[in-house]
Amino acid sequence: MTALDFISTIPATSVDALRRRVEGPVFGPQDDGWDAARAAWNLAVDQQPTAVVIPHSADDVVAAVRVARAHGLRVTAQVSGHNASAYESLQDTILLRMTELRDVEIDAAGRRARAGAGCEWRDVVMPAGEHGLAALAGSSPQVSVVGYALGGGIGWLARKHGLAADSVLALDVVTADGELRRVDADSDPDLYWALRGGGGSFGIVTAVELRLFDTGPLVAGAMMWPLERAREIVAAWRDMTLDCPDELTTSLRMLSVPDDPNLPEPLRGGAFVVVDGAFTGDQAAADAVLAPLRALEPILDGWMPCGPEALSFVHMDPEEPMPIQGATFVLDELPDEALDEWLKLLGPGSASPFMMAELRQLGGELARPGAHKGARSPVLGRYLAFLGGVPVSPELSEAMRARAERVQGAMRRWTARASYLNFVENPGDPAGLFEPDAYERLRRVKARVDPDRLFRANHDIPPAE
Repeated sequence: MTALDFISTIPATSVDALRRRVEGPVFGPQDDGWDAARAAWNLAVDQQPTAVVIPHSADDVVAAVRVARAHGLRVTAQVSGHNASAYESLQDTILLRMTELRDVEIDAAGRRARAGAGCEWRDVVMPAGEHGLAALAGSSPQVSVVGYALGGGIGWLARKHGLAADSVLALDVVTADGELRRVDADSDPDLYWALRGGGGSFGIVTAVELRLFDTGPLVAGAMMWPLERAREIVAAWRDMTLDCPDELTTSLRMLSVPDDPNLPEPLRGGAFVVVDGAFTGDQAAADAVLAPLRALEPILDGWMPCGPEALSFVHMDPEEPMPIQGATFVLDELPDEALDEWLKLLGPGSASPFMMAELRQLGGELARPGAHKGARSPVLGRYLAFLGGVPVSPELSEAMRARAERVQGAMRRWTARASYLNFVENPGDPAGLFEPDAYERLRRVKARVDPDRLFRANHDIPPAE
């Protein structure tokens, strides 16, 4: 289908109806600004929705949902579009770009925050940090608070305090009947459970209320070694993670640094093993836990005391939009045989096409069940694996796809049954993202609140039949 063919299929009356009902800007495919409005953070994704709406209020979201239902369209919401590559399609879909809903309220005495659906984590962690409080934010300051929490949310405090989704106290949600509702544990326990880790299939969230944490002293940072030492570093990190306290959450990356003149000379164009993360405790306690890694004499050691607002910058995730391609899975364990397979395909001398191969530490509070927790708890498995690269050419993209298949095949015997929604960047069967009982419960909730599948998510949950 050509672009003109696609445009000719757009029901112009729905775009006109949106413009009549919505205060915020509305873009159709023939409008100036269309390409910027529909663009995802992941520049490898070419989104083609029916229309893009930038709501100025929750009332705009209500109006857009009602127009979509009246015109036989679907609705989805994004802020940055970090995980946009996981959508099957945005055909016949109104994309709500929630970037204008950015009000933040910090209740320091009550240790809670209220954030509009357009907020990025930096909008919350900075004012909360002024009061010495931490939100269960992710590794990037630029990721959407709501999108992150809807998918689970594994950050630097996760082993101590659990998923970000489980810190959600209430949500303002526009449901499929076009009504704005406050959803919490008392008003609708099943929907409240589903929204905390089950993704965006159940409604359009316009605001979220979160628990904040007084963590006390924090130590965070990174250590770095040359990539050729990967075998001993990965093995030592693996051994440390087997019995470390819940206060420590870490990540290990094999990282190829671009030859960027803006980067310092010791790093530019190099290849390294990096261990970064955070420890909830004082410097002496952190030093004791990190001693096995420090004994390996890193070429850089930046672990130091910090405030909670610094945690969003520890991982140095890219903030500007870029094309990205990757793969993810959860590992139940990482014995020596698995470690050898990982390094053979991704480590020194492997000619890996990926810029980064990462293992994030799970366990602790993430692995503990609880009646108060949401749809993605507990997270079963010991490590979250993620491969990422920049597909600058079709050949490189194909090389990354093929290498990811080889890695996943080689690691399959140690792979957990359920993966992790927020990191899965390709369309697939959503049943593979949840434990079986949780997935069936999600389908029942979907059948009750949205049986006609008005809402589209990047990992759609189908209603139970």
